Amino acid sequence: MSTQHTYRVIVRGAWDGLSEESRTRLLAEQDVHGLTSMQFAAAGSLTYDVPLKHFSMRYLVESDAADGPEMASAIAEDRAESALKELGHAHGELRSTATDMDTMKINRKTRR
Repeated sequence: MSTQHTYRVIVRGAWDGLSEESRTRLLAEQDVHGLTSMQFAAAGSLTYDVPLKHFSMRYLVESDAADGPEMASAIAEDRAESALKELGHAHGELRSTATDMDTMKINRKTRR
C-alpha cells in the first residue's frame, strides 16, 4: 500500500483569445475571484487580475508520495484545463508549482 501525501499546487497562466462573453463574465465576477477568495481546495480556486492578463488556480491534491510533486502538478494542471474549458475561457500554456504539505518543515519561533 502506498502512502498518500497532500500537495498544495498553484497553477498559473495567461488569458489568450478570450471571447467577449468570457471577458464580460470574468469582469462581472471579479469580486468573487479576487485576492480575498484565494484558498486551496480540491475543486480549485480561481483568481485573476482586473485587466484580464493573468490568472492562477489553487488546488489541494492527494497523490501517491512516490510520484512526488510532479504528479500532483500534472493532476492540478489537468483539473485547471478541464475547468477552464468547461467555463469556455481561452488561455495559454499552464505552469505550476507544488508543495508537499506532509514533508514541509515548520520553523517555530523559540521563546527567550
